[in-house]
Order: sequence, then structure tokens, then C-alpha cells
Amino acid sequence: MISMPNIRSAVTRTLIGGALLASTAACSEKFFEVTNPNLIDASTVDPTTTAPTLAASAQQNFAYAYGLLIHYSAYFTDEMNVSDTFPTRNEFGLRTVSDLNGTLNSEVWAPLSVAAASTKTVLDLALPSPTTNINLARAATFRGFATLFMATDFCTGTLSGGPELTTAALLDTAIFWFDRANTVGRANASTDAVALANAALVGRARAKLQKGDNTGALTDANAVPAGFVFNLNYTDDLANRNRLGNREWIFTFDRGGMSVPVAFQIQDGTGAKYDPRVQWKGPTEHKLQPQDQVPGGYFIQQKYTAYNSPIRLASRLEADYIAAEASGSVTQQLALIAARRAANGQGAYAGATDANSVLTELFDQRAREFWLEGKRLADFRRHPTNTNYVPASGSVYVKPGYANIGTQTCYPIPRVERDNNPNFHK
Repeated sequence: MISMPNIRSAVTRTLIGGALLASTAACSEKFFEVTNPNLIDASTVDPTTTAPTLAASAQQNFAYAYGLLIHYSAYFTDEMNVSDTFPTRNEFGLRTVSDLNGTLNSEVWAPLSVAAASTKTVLDLALPSPTTNINLARAATFRGFATLFMATDFCTGTLSGGPELTTAALLDTAIFWFDRANTVGRANASTDAVALANAALVGRARAKLQKGDNTGALTDANAVPAGFVFNLNYTDDLANRNRLGNREWIFTFDRGGMSVPVAFQIQDGTGAKYDPRVQWKGPTEHKLQPQDQVPGGYFIQQKYTAYNSPIRLASRLEADYIAAEASGSVTQQLALIAARRAANGQGAYAGATDANSVLTELFDQRAREFWLEGKRLADFRRHPTNTNYVPASGSVYVKPGYANIGTQTCYPIPRVERDNNPNFHK
């Protein structure tokens, strides 16, 4: 279990290790004489020469956290069955995550907190040309996404050792940073900066939708350019796969820790797979073994098939789904449903056309579209009765010998954060 002082030190170690590796000062005794372990002292950093590396490091910190966020929310919302033996991981599948759960702290909360804090290091610098500085746009984009995931996956949150924040406050904070990223990225106008701006625009639309600001979400979603996709890239580096590799493939291939549930083993009436959005292999199609003996066998995901498989973070396609939901228009939702069913091997929708039934079908398509992309927990919190395939509280767990499914809809803040954050004791 990682305490908050260690998390704070980890932020400094990550940034100094990634950004100031060549500095002999990083190896001296002064490294251990940090008065504020949350941050690198801005007065010791040259913003012009160091900011690009710090901003890239912050982006990588988020990429690492994102893979873990996807993994645990997949357990929580039944995108994946837990084929791992760890009791702490099975708590996610059971929706009974304790604030004393060490995995919650070390593999979800701590990486997300490090990502958020490392972006703040960049944003606190006196950067040159701040209205157009791409490093500011990059840091603001990923501070926005880090805060957004804290808002959607945790019941409450805190940033950089600050006070406890409600979901609404976290969403407002995410919107603020997405605003900044969008403005600066467009003012910079380079290809990379505009891509960050568009990713921030999708993030802002997502945050507004989660907040209930449908008008704002619709406006932002409609402004995303056609065909836009923003991927986070991963690397097959044998010495650093844990940090740089695709975590979904690591948990599939290296660990045998997650298995595709029946609901996502999509087949037609003849047993043939047809939907390219949900790719998987059954036990007779591979030689991998799970850690645990999941009933029915080990079904492996094939959306990500290598350590260097990229993961989509934001896209015009997501914006289309946001716009359809935010519009409240059955006609608009049915049009998107028809288009996506036709594009992915399904026949025409033949279900009921009342508003609730159509929204449920929209969420069914959304579940397939963004499978293993970390969006489903937000959907579940926003519209729990329309989010298909999430087991109801009290349902029997997929593996014998465990209690029934619990009632949680989000994660608690880890106890170590509450114990070590002075703002929680005022």
C-alpha cells in the first residue's frame, strides 16, 4: 500500500527521472532534501528548455494511468470478468471496493493522482508565450482528462493534496482545463496543438454531458471535426513494459487476469462472430491460461493484441454519441443507431421506439463502440438503467465462493489519502 507522502515523492521521482535524467544534481543528496514533494521548484527549471520534456512526461503519466483505469472499470462494469486470483481485484468485479483495498490505491488512485500532479508542474511554470505554448496546451489537456476520470470513476476526489471535491466540482475543474487547452491549442495552430485542442473539445463535451449540461455538450460535440481520432500510443520496451506497454494486453497475455464475459462474446445465430468492435478469442482459439478458473473458460480480448497497441482517448465518433444523447431527440438517436448497426454487421433496429428503449439501444451500441476504453463507468453513473449488461446489485458473482454483487456505483477515496491529506482533517 502506498501512502500519500510516497505518492508525492513518486511524482517528483517520475518527473525528475523523465525530465532531468542528465542532471548530476538528481543523483546528489540534495535530491532527498525536498521541502515540497508535490512539485519541482519552478525557480530551478528553465521553462523554455525543460517544459517540452515535462509536458511529455505528464502525458505519459496519464497514458499509464489510463490503461489501469480502463482495466479496473472493465471489472466494475462487467466489460470483463475477473480471472485474477487477487481478492483486491475481485472486489472491483463484485462492486464492493473497500477504501483499504491496496490495489485501489496503488493501481488506480496513485497513478491518476501522479498524472494530475505532473500536469500541474508544467502549468505552474512561467512559460514563454503562454497564449500559444503547446506545452501548456498539452498539460492542460491531460490535467482535464485526469480530473475528468477522477470525477467519473471516484465518488469524490482531491487534487494535489487539496480538500475533498465533489463530482460536480471535479467536472467543473476538468471543464476549466479543457477550456484552456482548447484555446491555447487553437491559438498555436500547429497540427499537434490542434489535435490536443480537439481532444480537449471532446473531453469538455464528455464532462458537460456528465454534469447534465446537455446544451453545452451538444455544442462542443458538434464542433469536433469529422474523422477526428486521438490515440494514446504505447511502446513494446522489454525493460519498461509495465509503465510503457498497453495494460490491457499485459493483463491478457502476461497475467491472464481478465476474461470476456458472455454478454460481450458477440455472435450471430450460427455462432459466427460479426461485430468488429468487440474482438475476442475463445478457449479453443488460443493457448493462454487464466490465473483463476473462470467458469466457461478463458475468453481473451483481441481489441489490443500487442504491448504497443494504441488506445483511443477521444474521437468524432464519441462526439456523435454525445450529441445524440445530449439532443434528447429519438430521431437523431435512431439515425446514429441505424448507421452504426449497418457499419458493423447488424441488421436494422427492430425494437420499441419510445425514448427510454431507444436510449437503451444507443447505450448498447455505445458499449460495443467504446469497449475497453474506460467510458462505461461514466455511462453507468449517468444512466444506470440504460447501461446494459451491468449485473444488478444482489446478483450472483461469476465465480463461486464469493458474495453477491454489491451496490457501489463509484470507487471510494483510499484510506491512505484520507489519513495523510491534512485537508481531510480540518
